[in-house]
Formats: sequence, C-alpha cells, structure tokens
Amino acid sequence: MPQPPAPLASPPRLHQRRLRVRGTSITLLSQVRERAEADLGFSVDYELLDFPTCQRRAAMEPEGYDVYEQCFHNLDIVWFWGALQPIDIDRITLWGSISDLAKQGGISKYAWRGHGDAPVRKLYVQPGGFLGPKPSRYISMLPTVHNMDSFGYDPAVFGMSETVRPSWSWLLDKRAKGRIGLMDEPAIGFFDAALAAEAAGELQFADICNMTIEEINALMALLEDRRRQGYFCGAWRDGDQAARLVRDAHIAVQSMWSPVYGQLGPHPGDFIEAAPVEGYRAWHGGASLSRHLGGAALDMAYEYLNWWLGGYAGAVMARQGYYISTPDRSRAHLSPQEWAYWYDGAPAAKDLRGPAGEWVVRAGARRAGGSYRERASRIAIWNTVMDEYNYAARAWDRFILRVNSGRQAEEGAA
Repeated sequence: MPQPPAPLASPPRLHQRRLRVRGTSITLLSQVRERAEADLGFSVDYELLDFPTCQRRAAMEPEGYDVYEQCFHNLDIVWFWGALQPIDIDRITLWGSISDLAKQGGISKYAWRGHGDAPVRKLYVQPGGFLGPKPSRYISMLPTVHNMDSFGYDPAVFGMSETVRPSWSWLLDKRAKGRIGLMDEPAIGFFDAALAAEAAGELQFADICNMTIEEINALMALLEDRRRQGYFCGAWRDGDQAARLVRDAHIAVQSMWSPVYGQLGPHPGDFIEAAPVEGYRAWHGGASLSRHLGGAALDMAYEYLNWWLGGYAGAVMARQGYYISTPDRSRAHLSPQEWAYWYDGAPAAKDLRGPAGEWVVRAGARRAGGSYRERASRIAIWNTVMDEYNYAARAWDRFILRVNSGRQAEEGAA
C-alpha cells in the first residue's frame, strides 16, 4: 500500500528566534515591540515589571532574560551581582551619533552636570570590571531613553500667572495639605522629597545624592511629621496608578512622569507640568546584555540594541514626552509639528497624538521648561543609588506603606 507523502516542512516561524527583554513601562511599549519584530525578523518578548521588582529580578535571575532595559542609576546593584556582560561599542553602529548628555555628562561643555548618577559616571567599563567615566571600548549599558522629571500641580491651588515660579517645596506646601502625592520608588521619590525639603528650607544636605544615615533619618522624620499632619494622600509605582491618584484624590501637587499628563482626560489645564526653579530630577535609561548570552543569541541582542538607535523607537518615546540619545535619527520619524513641540519647545501647531494614537497635546500648548536643550541644561540631580541605599530604601518603604495605608483606610471609611 503506497505511503502518503511526507508533510512539507513548515516555513520558519518568528518564535524560533526569540529575544527576551526584561524592563519597565518606560520603554516596553507594544508599538515598539511590534515594529522591532517586523524590522528584525525575530520574536521580541517583553516582561513588564515595576522598578524595584525589575531591578531585583535582573540581578538575581540573569538567565531569565537576554536584554535588560532600565536606568543607569540601578547599575551598581545589577552590575555588582555579575548579572550583565560588557557591551562592545565596536558593534554599535551609531555609537558616534549618541548625544553628549550620555557620553560626556552634559548637553554642552558649559551645562551643569547635576548631582548623582549621571550616566557617564557609570557608562564605561574600567580595568578590573568597575564602572566609571573614563572612555573605553566597553560599556555597561547602551544609552537610549531619558528625561528631566518634575511634578504636576493644580493651578487653582498654586496659580498660573507668569509670576508663579514652581518649586519642589510645593511637595511640602500647606496649601496642598491632604492632596500631595509621591512616587513610590526609593531612588526616585526619595529624592523628590529631599529636593522639597531643601527648597522649603527645612533641611540642608552636604551631598543630596549621597546622604549620611543621620541625614536620611532627618528627612524621614520630617516626612513622618508631615504624614501625621495629613499632608500626603497616596503614592504610586506606575503611570496608571499616578493618573488614578490625580483623578480620584483630586491631587494638588504630585511627582509625575511625562506620559501621565496624556492620561488625565480632556482638561489638561487642570493639572500641569512644572519647570522647577531649582532644576529637574533627571534619569537616563538604556539596554544591557545578560551575562549568559553568546553566539547567535548575542548577535540577535546586538541587532536589537542597534535597532533602538535607528529612529523609530525614539519617535515613539518622543510622543510620550521622553527623549532619545540619537535624536537626529528620530527626527525623520516625527512630523515637523511633533519635532517642534517635543524637541524645540514650540507651541503645538495642532493636536498631537501619543504612542497609541490617543490625543495627548492640544493645539497651542507649550511644554513646560521649553526645548530639549533648555530642559537638559537645568538638571539639579540624577536618579541615584546612594552608598546608604539599602538603609534609605527600607526607611522609604516603611514610610510609603504608612502613607498608602492611611489612604486605604480613608477609602474604606468612605
């Protein structure tokens, strides 16, 4: 009896080549993943985590991912655990196009570098495997997405005339008592509170990005005093939580990330972005390679890293208010109106959409702080992991737990 013909071999499938990326909501957007898969020809799997969880699992489970997308300020921990391998800049085709903010520490040689973990201070792999600013062939993380963060505020509380000068001190301001929100991450929200304490004249730190235990205790005592007085109404870990807190708690002032403003609904003038007189708290993200990669898997990871600098991903990041380390490559992927608003600081010539097609900017609006160069020239501090990070993180976590417990109790009573 004749045998049936053997089945034809299936065509290659995307999942047979798979790159696993562990990161946060900053960069792990579906629009980026889908375009990367289409351009690169292999599957890109995203594992989306909050900041502390992402950092912890990256350090302790390097076999669970191929590329780690996070921020320079947490490299001390992940690099210290030996979870990552150096990136060879000879394999980064657009290395020469990366901006001076990442490679030199400032947007220009005259710009103030800011306190703390500027990316250049942890960029290059030094002899002995340490990280530092001296250029070498190998880097710890490929610089990609970054921004200068501040806070949002209700102009009905603080005013919005040309004479109003937003200050980090507003996070401790009596006018906002009971309607102040914080960011629940010890290397971020902790420094927002420290900036507020200094701006309000309550405390002074010898080095705001490397506090002593006594200084940490003083800051936490101040915050606990304000908490007992009912100043804080909640804390958040991601953009969705931040937007809900603004809407549900009628926030007067809150630490904010840029994409959240586009989630607040049709009345953007009710809660606006601040350009603090003291300067911004900046951060710089990037992509690193897991230590286990080699051969074809390592080649695939380098393809992904190079793709990130090519232009499309940077344009998606711009539409949520973030910048890319190769802005000239992204300009071709943005409309002239988008570039003028996000990078040049010009008034929006028309309504502008976010990454998912939602309206995030209304015609006539102008971004607080002005152009990219203006904003990047006014960095007060960078997100930082201090020498006493573990002590500060435990103290901050206990404080945030009490803040959120108080909010949950109020919601239960209501």
